[in-house]
Amino acid sequence: MYLAKIYVTYKPSILDPQGEVIKAALKRMDYAGINQVAQGKYFEVKLEAKDVDTATAEVQSFTDALLINQNTETYRFDLSLVSDEVSI
Repeated sequence: MYLAKIYVTYKPSILDPQGEVIKAALKRMDYAGINQVAQGKYFEVKLEAKDVDTATAEVQSFTDALLINQNTETYRFDLSLVSDEVSI
């Protein structure tokens, strides 16, 4: 089983209004060194796949199809092999 950690943010050419509001608030709070804030979405998906290449292709496919708006957002992901044991 694989765990995909998917990070979605706006493309660099798209204004991030929530990031800008957070940046302005941080500056008002005297955090003067803040130059940029990017707000985004985070997903964790566990999936069964026969190998890492298959898992990678599947994550790319469903992320492009469902998790992002391809016109305004971009993403990156980390993929790791995990146990399917349930912790209590």
